[in-house]
Amino acid sequence: ELMARLQRRLRALREEREQVLSESRECARWGERLELRLRELCSPGELRRYCSFLGDLETVLSLLLCLSCRLARVQSAISRVDGSTGAEEKQSLSERHQLLSRQREDAKDLKENLDRRERVVSGILAKYLTEQQLQDYQHFVQVKTSLLIEQKDLEEQIKFFKEQLENLDQSIP
Repeated sequence: ELMARLQRRLRALREEREQVLSESRECARWGERLELRLRELCSPGELRRYCSFLGDLETVLSLLLCLSCRLARVQSAISRVDGSTGAEEKQSLSERHQLLSRQREDAKDLKENLDRRERVVSGILAKYLTEQQLQDYQHFVQVKTSLLIEQKDLEEQIKFFKEQLENLDQSIP
């Protein structure tokens, strides 16, 4: 019964992920239309800044989310440490935690830099776009960010439920 519940939840998560992927594809088309419009209006340098910002947005967010998930898994492993855990394993977990913490802080710095770049890009676009078009651009960036986060969250949940199913299946004789 538990396996059936986990399988149903896994199917529901996969369906939800497909919906998010569909929304992501629509958001990408929205971004392509915006980029075409900007190609007509902006200088090549300004367009490169815009395109670079969008590419880096996806990269930095993915990095930050990945590091946060890995850090959470290590913290979970650390919380399960008990008297029977070997000193070498404790040391390894501690070192991984420290490394991931530093890497996540570095990724946060990258995100802050990216936020500054977004303000610069918005300033550039404000010269060419109407107020409504600028608001549409800002909404596009927010939607793109939200979809990236939601997609990563769903992938992590799917991974978790798959692991739970595998563990449960292996525990049943």
